[in-house]
Amino acid sequence: MATTQPSSLEIAQAAKLRPIEQIAEAMGLLPDEVEPYGRSKAKIDLGALDRLQGAQLGKLICVAGMTPTRAGEGKTTTAVALTQGLGVIGRRPVLCLREPSLGPVFGIKGGAAGGGFTQVVPMEDLNLHFTGDIHAIGAANNLLAAMLDASILHGNPYDVDPLRVTWRRSVDINDRALRQITIGLGGRANGYPRETGFDITAASEVMAIVAISRDLADLRRRLGAITVGYSYDEKPVTAEDLGAAGAMTVLLKDAIKPNLIQTLEGQPCLMHCGPFANIAHGNSSLVASLLGLHLGEYVVTESGFGSDMGMEKLFDIVCRVGGLRPSCVVLVCTVRALKHHGRLDDPSADAAQASAAIVAGAENMRRHLGIVREFGLPCVVAVNRRPEDTDDEVELVRRLALEYGAQAAEINDGFARGGQGAAELAQAVVDAAELESDFKFMYEDDDPLLAKIEAVAKRVYGAADVLVYLDAERKLRQFTSDGLGRLPICMAKTHLSLSADLELIGAPEGFTLPVRDVRAYTGAGWLVPLCGDITQMPGLGREPAAMKVDVTDTGRTVGLF
Repeated sequence: MATTQPSSLEIAQAAKLRPIEQIAEAMGLLPDEVEPYGRSKAKIDLGALDRLQGAQLGKLICVAGMTPTRAGEGKTTTAVALTQGLGVIGRRPVLCLREPSLGPVFGIKGGAAGGGFTQVVPMEDLNLHFTGDIHAIGAANNLLAAMLDASILHGNPYDVDPLRVTWRRSVDINDRALRQITIGLGGRANGYPRETGFDITAASEVMAIVAISRDLADLRRRLGAITVGYSYDEKPVTAEDLGAAGAMTVLLKDAIKPNLIQTLEGQPCLMHCGPFANIAHGNSSLVASLLGLHLGEYVVTESGFGSDMGMEKLFDIVCRVGGLRPSCVVLVCTVRALKHHGRLDDPSADAAQASAAIVAGAENMRRHLGIVREFGLPCVVAVNRRPEDTDDEVELVRRLALEYGAQAAEINDGFARGGQGAAELAQAVVDAAELESDFKFMYEDDDPLLAKIEAVAKRVYGAADVLVYLDAERKLRQFTSDGLGRLPICMAKTHLSLSADLELIGAPEGFTLPVRDVRAYTGAGWLVPLCGDITQMPGLGREPAAMKVDVTDTGRTVGLF
């Protein structure tokens, strides 16, 4: 008689975790490099990186995806499954993941620890407050905002033009009502009234800075270089000018240290920083990747959303800044997503309709395989199997992936079977990582800013043209004259389409990408073009995941998934 698999939360709560000191020792860390936070998580002192300089580096594997549905296609689940599968075949992997934001945890997607028998644990801790990193990032962000407004009130010594303040506050909750607000109401004692708004903490520049800094000194320098606004004579005003960078660094001196946890099968996971890939750069921290490459044989890092989102930013931003060279890409696909891009969302459709939709929707998968080829890397397609998928449907996806140029295509059945269900995928990735590759960036440092935007729009998204709004065009000219022309770009657009229009699913062609605004992240070291109607503060839906989360009389969490 068939048995029902326990929920992901039940599996995580029943897991027997190894003491975190054992996980650290097994991966090659010394006792004084590990700072335990309880029995199942720890911080790693950055001094470990200094000690490990000169060690042979492992191979960097990027787990990306096709254009997802709103619920996501299981990239984290696949990344964890691949890590566990590498353990099954006798390899030494290190997994690098982003810390979950409370926004999606209580929004549409729920938790971000993987699923089924492919999870990282402790699941409840990491999905909620974890080690406090995101709270510290929000506090540092808002301290700078408060010091800026205080400076303007108390004599405005830097002649900040209130109409050209660019720094916004942040909060780690989806809250659309805070996107555009007015502050300073109620009289002089409350400051000068002006319009501003909140970004979600995951999209803040402070999050980006923590994620890209190499050490405490680099963090301090980058925080000081944040541009908060412009003076009346159009000179940038920085966090260093305001005297805020030192206190911000103190708030973040522990947050910059990567967090160590484990998979259900005992492989190490460095979970650190949480930028979203549609409105930020969408990858875990540079120091986590560097530690993993020095300590592991393979580093499996998950980049947010489709290959046009997190993967492009991993390659064009993180690898450029950090001097990293990836070995191969794992492209996560699902039968559900292919049907969606084939415009079939009816679960009661017959087999013929389903197959036709998969074939039509596979054009999206083909486009993503083409994006990986643009970067010169081999690609393994992981078909992340869901319980409702038939054998024929899964095999059709595998066949199409190989036909469209994948180096290999394997089923990820880790959700139901753990590492054993991803062993064949793991072997295919090991084989692909040994191939010679011709990794290259999508644009060069010296390319004009508009040329960089066009390179991503046309070669990655498939756009025919780019429309830059007048204000965005003015900012690009200003940033170039301010000496920012060599910076990389971090495109912000919807993750639900290769275009900036979420209704254009599949593999759209002939569209124009609208760039309505550009923000300068001078501390992080990149520019953020805002495309279409994308906002850096999400909102909750009619029935957010938070409505299902509760606690029992015994204190046990329920509804977190």
